[in-house]
Amino acid sequence: MSAAADAPVVVGVSGSEESLPVVRLAAREAAEHGRRLCVLHAFNWEAALAAPSLAGARAEAERGLTRAVEVAGRVAPDLPVDAHVVEGAAVAALLRQSESAFLVVVGDGGMAARDCVSPEAAAVQVASRAGCPTLVARLDPPPEGPVLVGLDGSPTSRFALDFAFDCATRHDGRLRAVRVVEPDDDAERAGRDVGDLLAERGERHRTVTVEREVVLGDPGQVLIDQSRSARLVVVGTRGDQPWRGLLGAVSQSLLYHAPAPVVFIRGVTDVPLESP
Repeated sequence: MSAAADAPVVVGVSGSEESLPVVRLAAREAAEHGRRLCVLHAFNWEAALAAPSLAGARAEAERGLTRAVEVAGRVAPDLPVDAHVVEGAAVAALLRQSESAFLVVVGDGGMAARDCVSPEAAAVQVASRAGCPTLVARLDPPPEGPVLVGLDGSPTSRFALDFAFDCATRHDGRLRAVRVVEPDDDAERAGRDVGDLLAERGERHRTVTVEREVVLGDPGQVLIDQSRSARLVVVGTRGDQPWRGLLGAVSQSLLYHAPAPVVFIRGVTDVPLESP
């Protein structure tokens, strides 16, 4: 599966100040990939009816959207931006939009700083069920490090590598590809496989400087540690069931604990991305 040339980057906003770093990241990714940005605010009727004024609640939603558009414009002045108030639950709205989007961007709600995260959290639900790649943003800005991609030999991780190459090409041309092996794995063979894969997939991205590593350890923990110096992490999920709704153990670890923004690639086939 590859995104249509006009597929947007979609970001959900709540109207709070915590949404603004998410909008900034979404705007940057949209500009770097040559995509328009679609900003959504889900209007909560239950909360609105409980507010002192229904009209006031709606006006507040519109003000939040206006603020988000202004922030996106400061990041990328020429970026095309659409803004919409949609009725219903935020997760449901984002999942609908994900079916025709290039990328969906959501905030993590501060989960990286908490020990216990509800499976009903918006970031968990969207990353688990979206019909396109999902970028989970963090409250703190990432360092200016390379794009980090985790590889495990699966078709989905190969698509993740394509996405990571594309991100690196459009940013500063640095990519770190990591394959984590466990004690009973053949590390030499894993290294050869990674080298062959990088040579094959990197043919279209000759300007990217690639650092490759084969590391012994727990995949989730290794990638969390490596993410501390990455501007972006890209990982293919292992929850590829047709009904969508599961994340693999490594993806869950990164979602809950990685300090860097993480792109989750799920439910896709082994097809290279097409340049817009």
